[in-house]
Amino acid sequence: MLSDHAQTGAIVLATLIVRNLDPSIVDALKLRAAQNGRSAEAEHRALLESILLSPGRRSLAELLLAMPNVGRDDDFSRIKD
Repeated sequence: MLSDHAQTGAIVLATLIVRNLDPSIVDALKLRAAQNGRSAEAEHRALLESILLSPGRRSLAELLLAMPNVGRDDDFSRIKD
C-alpha cells in the first residue's frame, strides 16, 4: 500500500521530540547553533540531515587503501631498549 505522500505527492513534515538529554548536549547544540547563526531547532535539523542523509562512510579497508605509501615496514620497527 502506498503512503499518502506517494499517492498525492504532498510533502509531509514530521515532528521529533527528544527527551532526557544531558544538559551538556543541549548546551553544545545551542553553542554550535550560535556559531552557525541558526536556532537550536534549525541546528538540530541540519545535524540530523548531514548525519543521516549524507553519503555512507567508507569502510576501514577503503580508508587504509587510500593512505599514501610512506615507507617500508622496517622504517617503523620498534627500537629495543
